Amino acid sequence: MTNGSKSNRQGRSELTSQPDFANILKARLSRRAILHGAAGTSAAVAMGTAGSVFSPPASAGAASAFDFEEIERIYDETHHVASGYRAEILLRWGDPIIAGASDFDPDNQSRQTQSGQFGYNCDFTAFLPLPFGSDNSEHGLLCVNNEYPDPHISIPGWVGEAWASSPDLTAEQVDTLMAATGHSVVEIEKIDGEWRVVADSEYNRRLDLFTEMAMSGPAAGHDLVKTSEDPSGTRPVGTHTNCSGGVTPWGTILTCEEWAYYDFGGDPAKTDQEESLTRYGYDGHDGLSLARYHPRFNFEQEPNETNRFHWVVEFDPYDPQSVPVKRSALGRFGHEGAQTAVSSDGRLVVYSGDDARFEYLFRFVSRDKIDMNDRAANKDLLDHGVLSVAKFDEDGTMSWLPLVHGEGPLTPENGFADQGEVVINARLAADALGATTMDRPEDFEVNPVTGRVYVVLTKNKKRRADNLNVVNTREENRQGHLVELIPPGDGPAVDHAADRFGWDILVLCGDPSKPEQGASFHPETSANGWFSTPDNIAFDPQGRLWIGTDGMNSLDLADGLFAVDLDGPARGKAQAFYACPAGAECTGPSFTPDGRTLFIAVQHPGEDSETYDSLTTRWPDFDAGLPPRPSVVVVTREDGGVVGG
Repeated sequence: MTNGSKSNRQGRSELTSQPDFANILKARLSRRAILHGAAGTSAAVAMGTAGSVFSPPASAGAASAFDFEEIERIYDETHHVASGYRAEILLRWGDPIIAGASDFDPDNQSRQTQSGQFGYNCDFTAFLPLPFGSDNSEHGLLCVNNEYPDPHISIPGWVGEAWASSPDLTAEQVDTLMAATGHSVVEIEKIDGEWRVVADSEYNRRLDLFTEMAMSGPAAGHDLVKTSEDPSGTRPVGTHTNCSGGVTPWGTILTCEEWAYYDFGGDPAKTDQEESLTRYGYDGHDGLSLARYHPRFNFEQEPNETNRFHWVVEFDPYDPQSVPVKRSALGRFGHEGAQTAVSSDGRLVVYSGDDARFEYLFRFVSRDKIDMNDRAANKDLLDHGVLSVAKFDEDGTMSWLPLVHGEGPLTPENGFADQGEVVINARLAADALGATTMDRPEDFEVNPVTGRVYVVLTKNKKRRADNLNVVNTREENRQGHLVELIPPGDGPAVDHAADRFGWDILVLCGDPSKPEQGASFHPETSANGWFSTPDNIAFDPQGRLWIGTDGMNSLDLADGLFAVDLDGPARGKAQAFYACPAGAECTGPSFTPDGRTLFIAVQHPGEDSETYDSLTTRWPDFDAGLPPRPSVVVVTREDGGVVGG
């Protein structure tokens, strides 16, 4: 996601004072000082915590799991990758991907042309091998989110401030922007060592704000999702602001809707849903003028249309005719992602962060077990289960609090008429349960080797001394941090469905040379290796952690991809691997099964430009007649080896 206007998104304001967590944290860290080596780690897991970068062995020459030559700090109009690697453009905004689609022409874009082309502002990526069930690393489907449009740098001649209200956009321009977002599925193949797009593939597909969908789970058919165009409340139209996502074990994509409030206009006070609209950030801004041309985006006319966004959307990329389904049992909030894990008892677990200040971490546990022998048997698995929210405790443990109607405060007397209303207003339900407020939860990822779960907290400049908590410990947290969740059991077959986990802080981000930032990396992290504002993370097949950043541009530094050690004496050591061009963030890293290819989505290059005529970069084409184009980069080693060494 971007740290542009969205960094100003609303979060909770009703925050209460907390205990002196600085002293609590200090006591925890003192206790951890003895937790070194394998025996210490085992004891730590039993206690609900583990060794941390706050007390790393300070030995010189700590052996890293990575082996590459770190790049130096650089911030210019193009991208850079570590020596010995190639970073090549695979897909650009506007590239034709549907058979018969037009070539990209920035002066003649329309809803029709864009619907056949790769979408704008690529984010989450996932490589799904062809055929399904294989581990083919040279032929597959690349599934990519297209989060949102940037009219000020994508529409020639249009003059408007980035993220300001845009009343001068025409109906055709608005429809083009609506068609540029959502999700793209593209068949790709590696031939003679070079990746290429199969442009006429039957699998290639676009989802956008015009795509007809279905809704399932507790909110399907609920009065709060019915509209004049869909009185059944089961046929929502479109998906937007698709940030991160996930892949199910049966090969479907979970694409996540994050901050749709920017699309809507109207006055919340003139509706009967003012509390919910305000809690979800709807202020009638209508930054893209959708409400001007499409009445369903004016919540004074259609107050329930907002309730049809902020969901996880599941679809089958192996079936181009499949209807995407908004799975309401997973809750409605600012989904950054939906990462899946199979618990030790065979049930599916989905982890999601609510990406806004003072919001929450959520988890869904399916009622039924996965059938690994029958894809079709899992078709409705995500419609039945328990959604929970995280509460962190001072002793290094955390609890998952169920959001179940009729339990605790989630009753009609408190404004929750049924389970449909609980999931539709999941933020209000989490408020009622007293869950732990977080510093903008972004990506969740599960380590495929250990089963441990890692959470990105990108930043929260509004965190104050009177609302610190044990897991969000810094005032005006402008740097972000990463949290490690520790399910019980030995990985990878851990109990992801357990009520209680252990937890630890992996790194506190920022510049270690500036004590006032309170950063904490392994002491051997170089001046090039530290980072701030972490965003998307990924694990390679070996269980090594890679972190993309979003916000270092504000420090006149390039956002990029960093490798971070998790285990042993090098725990917490960070190294710079890839740097984005000016104005861009590094999103959606993912790997082929053999670990020899890395995909990176470079989002909003040139977004820091004032206008289309004063661009900070024209990456990746560097053509005077073309704007900057968000693109998917494919990274391989020159010798064909595993990425990262």
